Amino acid sequence: MRPPVEVSVFLLSLLAPAVLYTLNNIPALQEPLPILGVGLVVLGSFLLLLSLVVRNKTKVDPLFYAFAEFAFTCLVGLTNALEQDGFISGFMRFYLKMGEPHLSTAYAIMMSYWEGVFHYILFLVIIHCMFKGKPYRSLGLLWAGSSIAHQIVLIPGVVIGKYGSSIKPAFWRNTPFFVAPFWAASVLFSRPRQMPIVKADTISAEQSKSLLRRPVDLLLSILLLGTMAFSVFRGFVVLDCPLDACFTYIYQYEPYLKDPVGFPRVMMLGYLFYAVPLVTIFIYGLMTPGCSWMLDWTLFFAGAMAQTQWCHIGASLHSRTPFTYRVPADKWWPVITLNVLLAVVPTLLALRCYTNPTYFMKPVPKGQSDKEKKKN
Repeated sequence: MRPPVEVSVFLLSLLAPAVLYTLNNIPALQEPLPILGVGLVVLGSFLLLLSLVVRNKTKVDPLFYAFAEFAFTCLVGLTNALEQDGFISGFMRFYLKMGEPHLSTAYAIMMSYWEGVFHYILFLVIIHCMFKGKPYRSLGLLWAGSSIAHQIVLIPGVVIGKYGSSIKPAFWRNTPFFVAPFWAASVLFSRPRQMPIVKADTISAEQSKSLLRRPVDLLLSILLLGTMAFSVFRGFVVLDCPLDACFTYIYQYEPYLKDPVGFPRVMMLGYLFYAVPLVTIFIYGLMTPGCSWMLDWTLFFAGAMAQTQWCHIGASLHSRTPFTYRVPADKWWPVITLNVLLAVVPTLLALRCYTNPTYFMKPVPKGQSDKEKKKN
């Protein structure tokens, strides 16, 4: 009897540490171009193995291959994080030296933990749902937001940061991993959303309530306004705003924002130019009934903010970050609290939309509502 597909993917992904250990002990392959070539061959071979796993399946979702391939790289990332933190050794030395030296930074280590734990579990659950006929669109959107946020911080951060002058050929293996999440997100967004069946009267009653009569939504709106204000402020900080408040904050509260690795600067600019407009739209969605797009985009945004804030908080405290750029001990609680809230608020918003979507459903025409009353 063949094992379930998710079990096969799990077992195949365990090859990642073995492959890294083997390559780490073959000197001939520890040059920039051979590293890139071997990396592409390994990824291609893994795709071939995946096709053998599902060869008896009548219909396979193309997203399966992307999710399974990412599952393999998740364990590569986890291996890197464990080695950088001293739990294991002998796996990544060659790759960090001649491949992607930026993976030894605190930000990349926290990113690797996120991929190796959260993304990895998410992939296995999605693949399980995929072959059991269960819905996985929402989980996929959560991952898409997280992965896209990861890519738009990592790649520009490497280019503009202190590692920009030492980019090696292996860095360009990130290209397919940059494109794939955007492709997967477009596929997931284009698929129909599963909505619960709710009576027209219930929808009309819920959507007739103003924001003041919905205390949860009112609180979320206030928290989102706070998220906007904090994101705008930190965007000004990394743009070297001369205001005293910006100067005080970057030197006395979050000196990590001026770390030369480049990742925190790119992240804050991403918040300023992408997160702030999205949050503005979400506040509009909380005040306007029938904005069904809230159900998808809040999940996407929650994944993005959780990933970036995990990396940002962890890196600002990690021992790999020079002491002068870490959060000062006497400012630890206010800084960490604000950063945690920045991840928690989008998650709470997504949970509110997902668990009680009535307000965001398309309004029922009055004639249809009257017909339903007559039937009852």
